[in-house]
Amino acid sequence: MRRQFNQRDPIYLQLIDYFREKLVSNQFKPGEELPSRREIARQFNINPNTVQRAFSEMEEMSWIYTEPHRPSRVTQNTELIQKIKKDFVRRAVETFVSSIQTIDISYEEVTELVEKELSKRNYPNGGIKK
Repeated sequence: MRRQFNQRDPIYLQLIDYFREKLVSNQFKPGEELPSRREIARQFNINPNTVQRAFSEMEEMSWIYTEPHRPSRVTQNTELIQKIKKDFVRRAVETFVSSIQTIDISYEEVTELVEKELSKRNYPNGGIKK
């Protein structure tokens, strides 16, 4: 695990974003055991209390769960994981649309550019399920 944290946002929120990215990209599988809080703190060179806060938030959102005397695990709720993925994409689309809002370009041109970019990255079917 490697991540550069910015100085603007609280580190625990950036850590949650890191886990969100791992979850939506299937790098964390449903039910997968997560490293300990201390191990994560060492890997990121951050305070263990910061990791604990991020884990507490993710537990409240049901992204992870922790049984007594056991390591934390990724949720096995596939519907929740799909919702997290959709929310992730929705946010990315909102950011994208907001950034091009003032540009004089047609919907067709934007769609073509997005399809070309996806095909350059070898996404089957443009990377989007039909």
